[in-house]
Amino acid sequence: MGEVFSFQVQSTFLSRQVKVDVYEKKAACPSSPVALLLFNDGQDLPSMGFADVLEKHVHSFCRLICVGVHAGPERKQEYGVAGIPDYMQRGASAGAYASFILKELMPLLHDKTAVSRFDRKYLAGFSLGGLMAFDMAIDHPLEFSAVGVFSGSFWWRSKALEDGYVEETDRIMHAKVQRSAYHENRKFFLQVGALDETADRNRNGIIDSIDDTLGIIRELEAIGYKKGHDIHYLEMPDGKHDTETWGRAMPSFLRWLSDLK
Repeated sequence: MGEVFSFQVQSTFLSRQVKVDVYEKKAACPSSPVALLLFNDGQDLPSMGFADVLEKHVHSFCRLICVGVHAGPERKQEYGVAGIPDYMQRGASAGAYASFILKELMPLLHDKTAVSRFDRKYLAGFSLGGLMAFDMAIDHPLEFSAVGVFSGSFWWRSKALEDGYVEETDRIMHAKVQRSAYHENRKFFLQVGALDETADRNRNGIIDSIDDTLGIIRELEAIGYKKGHDIHYLEMPDGKHDTETWGRAMPSFLRWLSDLK
């Protein structure tokens, strides 16, 4: 098993202490490039046996440092789409969370890991944490070159279903991607489970989690990304909205990440 250690960050942006776990895949050649992978909802990684998965399924990286950022009691405010709360005003602190990552945590990680420069930086997250990771990847394409989203909350919407919700315009992240630009070398890993939920708001026979994720893929393709090249889609027939499923999907994600050029 690779090395694991934890520390606390007193965040000005979030007005709370943030616990951070650091997992490292040890390198045979310590002077080689270093990649950084940040996880939202890092408190869930231990239940997935992440340290063992990292050791077994990452081969081509000489050195990979993974950072699990623990969610706080205001998770539904800190995760979302920066600057655009949903119809219940959730996600109002998503911009502050992004600032915490970029301006407080990232500089501190150089000191904590004794790495002066990360050659590549990636993001990942689960459910609402996946939406937050995707949002940061969209907003900061020069900072993060890949993102992994497990059962992402792409249903996040600006109107309630009973208040005139329109699929084509009111899904917040879909609309944001429509306004975004293509950036070369930015990659997306999108996982969803066929048993994630039972809801089917448009009654098309496809559960919303799959429908919304496929919708995100269509929006990405519309601005120039290619499925199979820039976008990897993993649909698990027995996948649920839980850490057991995401843990089983994790080796595929890490191998995909390892193969990126």
